[in-house]
Amino acid sequence: MTLSCVYSRARVGLDSPLVTVEVHIANGLPAFNIVGLPETSVKESKDRVRSAIINCGYEFPAKRITINLAPADLPKEGGRFDLPIAVGILLASEQLPNTTIEQYEFAGELALSGALRPIIGEIPLAIATSQAQRTLIIPEQNAEQTSWVKHAKVHAISHLSQLFQHFTRQISLPLVTPQQVTTTHHATHNTLDMADVVGQPLAKRALEIAASGAHNLLFIGPPGTGKTMLASRLPSILPPMTEAEALSSAAIKSITQQRINTQHWLTRPFRAPHHTASAAALVGGGGQPKPGEISLAHNGVLFLDELPEFDRKVLDVLREPMEAGEVTISRANHKQSFPAKFQLIAAMNPSPTGFYNDKRSTPEQVLRYLNRLSGPFLDRIDIQLEVARLPRGLWSNNEQVQESSAVIQQRVSACRAHQIARQGKANAYLTSQDLKTYCQLSADDNEFLELAIERFRLSTRTHHRLLKIARTIADMAQSTTIENAHIVEALSYRAMDRLLRHLTDTISA
Repeated sequence: MTLSCVYSRARVGLDSPLVTVEVHIANGLPAFNIVGLPETSVKESKDRVRSAIINCGYEFPAKRITINLAPADLPKEGGRFDLPIAVGILLASEQLPNTTIEQYEFAGELALSGALRPIIGEIPLAIATSQAQRTLIIPEQNAEQTSWVKHAKVHAISHLSQLFQHFTRQISLPLVTPQQVTTTHHATHNTLDMADVVGQPLAKRALEIAASGAHNLLFIGPPGTGKTMLASRLPSILPPMTEAEALSSAAIKSITQQRINTQHWLTRPFRAPHHTASAAALVGGGGQPKPGEISLAHNGVLFLDELPEFDRKVLDVLREPMEAGEVTISRANHKQSFPAKFQLIAAMNPSPTGFYNDKRSTPEQVLRYLNRLSGPFLDRIDIQLEVARLPRGLWSNNEQVQESSAVIQQRVSACRAHQIARQGKANAYLTSQDLKTYCQLSADDNEFLELAIERFRLSTRTHHRLLKIARTIADMAQSTTIENAHIVEALSYRAMDRLLRHLTDTISA
């Protein structure tokens, strides 16, 4: 045989399109050509493959070898095609039997010795191979990640020479054992606990509401009030991810250079980029688009500390993903979409100096500082709460035992489960049509809310978000209907609107 076909897969964002590696060995002067839109890393595989085949004791054909990676219009990058190319050459030169090769897919980077090195994007690869009902052969270092993909058949190898024994039926490669998800996979990454937070009952209440309904949250207050401390403890009270959510988040992480901590498989991600981050760092980018911070926070939390210090244009690129739950990155020849269903929590000072009325900033300077945040961006933040300074003597006189994260999480999980059972999603993701079904108000309460919207000059988007918050507050109180008290509490979480209106009135006067 002088022709062979081996299956592999490319990496295009979160997709793993099928690539057929065709190998043709012909008589003529020795040559080794790879066609099919390979990038530099793929072209260099010819040297790795030649050395690996020879060092494994096989014969490298001294003939004209042509490798075609089909389809020809799909860009191929990375070292993942080393293994399928080597297998194709061994098949075409009849050094491996070709009996069941169509049932397999291969991916892996070869060392010169024939050892296998890990690749990135193994989870989308395993999912696609499973859907195609084939068996995947990958490097041993990738086995643990693929073991979370249910129904996937995976063989993990550490050396090219192991394939000969498997395909000649001397020693069959064992299948990777699927992982069983347990509650231990929701252990927190650290010892952060809500019990560490002394005081701030209103902020804790707002944090529990945000966790229960997956609402975006903004803390406004002077330095030292515990804004960052509270925000960093949000993951400890969030309900664990479902297996589908965990696999979706892990798939995004697998296409980056970061490794997945399988001990915290069900723990929601928490991303906290520095305020110098660029728009590309937040939403993703590059010649071959890669996911940004908002995609790495998919199904988890994105924390933006010192919010006004972020460039305004950078923050405004978050507006569409906050609504759509995904981001699309377009380039001249292609575009990629990445999921980005994240919960935003942010913290900021009320003025450039950090304090109210310290006479170091004029109302105009404070307003200019707050106007770094655009109105449409603030409209997308459901809860905006002022965090007050701690009273004197709180630390020395505090004897009350604070609630732990575990206790709060039980309430949050029960509330979230009730929402999923009722409408199939958290309250923050209710559509306009859903609001008519699940957020109905009495005639008096509806008139009250309309008057409040008109009085405070709030937008229609804010109106919808107030209904969602009120629905969450009602769920926490185990109320089937939204009462006036729930609406009043929801309206109280509009600190930024009140602050901007006060400054505007002060300057006008």
